[in-house]
Amino acid sequence: MQIKQLSVVVPVRNEEDNVAGLITEVDAALKHISHEIIYVDDGSTDNTYSRLKSLQAQFGQLKIVRHVHSCGQSTAVRTGVKAAQYDWVATLDGDGQNDPADIPKLLAAVVDGIELVGGNRRASRRDTWIKRISSVVANTVRSKMLNDDTPDTGCGLKLFKREAFLDLPYFDHMHRFLPALIKRRGGKIVSVSVSHRSREYGKSNYGTLDRLMVGVVDLFGVAWLQRRAKIPNIKEE
Repeated sequence: MQIKQLSVVVPVRNEEDNVAGLITEVDAALKHISHEIIYVDDGSTDNTYSRLKSLQAQFGQLKIVRHVHSCGQSTAVRTGVKAAQYDWVATLDGDGQNDPADIPKLLAAVVDGIELVGGNRRASRRDTWIKRISSVVANTVRSKMLNDDTPDTGCGLKLFKREAFLDLPYFDHMHRFLPALIKRRGGKIVSVSVSHRSREYGKSNYGTLDRLMVGVVDLFGVAWLQRRAKIPNIKEE
């Protein structure tokens, strides 16, 4: 299957020094495909929004949606997806650690029936040792509990069908469980090995401990949703 149009959604909060370089990279990676780049400014208190506005003159395909107050990454992603005009959406983190040059790899992995392609950073992750260890533990527990066939659900680099995403149950932190939720609705998923880079500017807006505590609660919630899912086999007349 050849995808000819793509919306790229990038949620950001206080990433003023990262926006210009990342937008340039995304545009270069997708020069052979029609695309739009949607930045969702999730209540930034620095100059992220003004930097984005100044870049619109250079990048005509850049769209900006602004949250007055921070609503979290999942809500920012959903805002961007709702604003997208194309059937397929790619997401990546706004800190520059995901490499936009990997987006074509995700596009090439799409075949009939696939609704989500997830990036897998495990072979090249560039983070602190505690983040790497906690990620391995969390992914192992989640995979065994949800059977979501995904080694690295926390990777921000993903590709999915817009319609499928908007059909998912919405809740805060849902972005960490997209493979399980897509599989719950009957969609197929696949993972692709991608690169991972060190953060050059700024600092993470998300702590390790707070994500762990929220993730445990959400894990049981998603497992509850899975147990109550029913996929109808529709007979066409």
